[in-house]
Amino acid sequence: MEPETTSEMAPSQARDFGRALCIITGASKGFGWSLAREIAALLKPGSVLLLVARSGDKLLELQADLASSEAGKAGLLVRCVVADLGHKEGVENVIREVRETPGEDLDHLLLFNNAASLGDVSRYAKSFTDMDEVDSYFSFNVSSALCLTSSILGEFPPRSGLRRCVVNVSSLCAVTPFPSWVLYCTGKAARDMMFRVLAEEEPELRVVNYAPGPLDTDMQVQARSSSADPNLRNSFADMHSQGHLLTCEESVAKLIKVLLEDDYPSGAHLDFYDL
Repeated sequence: MEPETTSEMAPSQARDFGRALCIITGASKGFGWSLAREIAALLKPGSVLLLVARSGDKLLELQADLASSEAGKAGLLVRCVVADLGHKEGVENVIREVRETPGEDLDHLLLFNNAASLGDVSRYAKSFTDMDEVDSYFSFNVSSALCLTSSILGEFPPRSGLRRCVVNVSSLCAVTPFPSWVLYCTGKAARDMMFRVLAEEEPELRVVNYAPGPLDTDMQVQARSSSADPNLRNSFADMHSQGHLLTCEESVAKLIKVLLEDDYPSGAHLDFYDL
């Protein structure tokens, strides 16, 4: 019997992300914090994990934890950028730090666009008449994700041996309208379409919109205490009291599995409950 050639053998799932530059926005708490802790163990020595958030104290705590972890001791470099991505200067600060990472020896570029805010959910759509308020929300939640992603991809153009992956942390709200959540739903829908377009324009780029499910985070506390819509508010309160919220660790584990398997259609919207 003839041995199988390499081309005939089924590809095996990757066990790690190789030597990588991994960038996570909104890394100081919640999903981003859990993602940083979990993915650190899957980055080979010499990798750079770049953490971005507005809270410097929490970022430094996370950096110290990761530096003392097994991955940190093995040679993972953890860097932090304290930046408000709602302002041009914040995005530029991140790009400046990205430029400090040589790209020649990288196997993988991973960008997680996780930073987001819920916005004012105590009001309905017809109350949003202040353009400055609306523009400020979308600067942080939409414009920064596009400008940051475009700039980073420009710093690391396609080349043989470099896998590039962009993850947009999405939401059910990208595809389903929630009353009194006009800012959040609109922002998430815009981001999903933004990354779908990017996937069409850049065929070699791997792009995924990942909806992590209802997470037990500070944002959830705001949702069930401040939402103007009573049905929505009660629904979230019931999920909390009945223990139906997901931990960030559960959702992060599923996302990492998807990325390692790497068999999703680029640009797809993938929901935790559909995987």
